[in-house]
Amino acid sequence: MIFSPALAFFLFPGMLVALWLGKRLRQNHKVPAESAAIEGAVFALFGLLLAFTFSGAVTRFDDHRRLVTEEANDIGTAYLRLDLIPQASQPALRQLFRDYVTSRLHLYDRVSNEISPEARRLQSEIWRQSLVAAASPRAHVDPTQLLLPSLNTMIDITSTRQTSFNLHPPIVVFYLLFALSLLCALMAGYGMKVRPGGWLHIVILALTVTLTIYATLEIEFPRQGLLRLKNTDKVLIDLRDSM
Repeated sequence: MIFSPALAFFLFPGMLVALWLGKRLRQNHKVPAESAAIEGAVFALFGLLLAFTFSGAVTRFDDHRRLVTEEANDIGTAYLRLDLIPQASQPALRQLFRDYVTSRLHLYDRVSNEISPEARRLQSEIWRQSLVAAASPRAHVDPTQLLLPSLNTMIDITSTRQTSFNLHPPIVVFYLLFALSLLCALMAGYGMKVRPGGWLHIVILALTVTLTIYATLEIEFPRQGLLRLKNTDKVLIDLRDSM
């Protein structure tokens, strides 16, 4: 299940209402002495959950960028090893490699499968033609020992990238994060002194939590919101231009 970052903005009015309800409850009830300890425990739990969720999202975001660089290196290695096959077989395979790099671009501009049908087709064609060229008696060395393993690595990393991009915390973590945000807002409102005004602090609290959770969801699901990994394509574009 995917959590759209836009859902975070529903927290803002929700927290304002929860804070207001907390203040109203405070007017009708006396604050028990042990409430401070309970509030501290709940706020600490919320802070830990938010910190670990944000940290995990940043780690996975960095992994996405690292895997793009790793894939570019794998493709570049396989491309260089085309020198091992007969000269007559190289032009067609080199063009297939250029087309393949193109098919691996712009994967983060849309919500789609990490491995496009065109990329799968090109993988199969590159592998087929490489097998034919490797079996040619005119090959200078046995390319099956160098070229084919590098091709296998180049193909395998696409599945690694797909798995990495679909790897997220259990969705219950995000439900809990939203629920604790509202609960903390209610408790914060209940703990405020009953007096006119004070809405500036209420708005700042609701806005801060909302923006933090929004940023977390943007990083965790970079295809869903405004955040994209477009800059990671540069390494693949540079590779294609060098071919």
